[in-house]
Amino acid sequence: MPSTDAIDLAYCMTLPPKQAVEYMRSKGFAITWDWDELWQEAQAQAFTVAKATRLDILQDIRDAVEKALQDGKTLAWFEKELTPVLQAKGWWGRTEVTVEETGEVSQVQLGSPWRLKTIYRTNIQTAYQAGRFQEQLENADDRPYWQYVAILDGKTRPSHRAMNGKVFRFDDPFWGPFYPPNGWGCRCRVKALSQSNVERRGLVLESSAGKLGTAMRLVRIGEEREVATFRAMDPATRKEITISPDVGWSYNPGAASWAPDLSRYSGPLAGLAGKELR
Repeated sequence: MPSTDAIDLAYCMTLPPKQAVEYMRSKGFAITWDWDELWQEAQAQAFTVAKATRLDILQDIRDAVEKALQDGKTLAWFEKELTPVLQAKGWWGRTEVTVEETGEVSQVQLGSPWRLKTIYRTNIQTAYQAGRFQEQLENADDRPYWQYVAILDGKTRPSHRAMNGKVFRFDDPFWGPFYPPNGWGCRCRVKALSQSNVERRGLVLESSAGKLGTAMRLVRIGEEREVATFRAMDPATRKEITISPDVGWSYNPGAASWAPDLSRYSGPLAGLAGKELR
């Protein structure tokens, strides 16, 4: 029986990888210690892995991600390919570090099977969704309506379930902070629809006007960051709830990476890249 990870990413691996690979190759490198040092749309401009402070290690990981994108490689391949390389270079397991400001010694996690899974899923999903955004934007004249699609199972977050099936015009500001992925391990995607698709399926076209906002969410003890919010109907309770992406995910990777020319479109385009959230 296929693994859950294989099922979750199966649709990605059937897509043409050209623009997903271009998205990855367009990035520079950034050395970071904590995941939130490279914030939101900056993630679309530079490749980073928290606590990977050597360029050669970042290059090894990035090369494996690019090959996985190009050739449709699985998580099992990714782990088998990278584990011995990272172990040989000492970027593996738990290690002690001294905080320069305080002199305190603490333990940090470097490479591990769990970290490789997170790196693989995050980069594969983000690259493919950035590629889908570019393709869908180029075809917006024929398919101007975009539908949010969540995988509905026991792992689906309530906020993602609440967005499932919603249809907005491609240029609605909703897609600035809410074009997936919308968090760690997010499996959501967007389906582009024509006018006839919408009419034939009896779908309701929505607008985010008056429903978008911002709120502060905890990153770590004593530190908060701003996230986008959206008022939606909870499908379980039929009551209005306020939902948001995970902290650090209130942006559109494709828009932030390619900075597309939106001047020819007439819709409300402000905030499409999510850059108003810092």
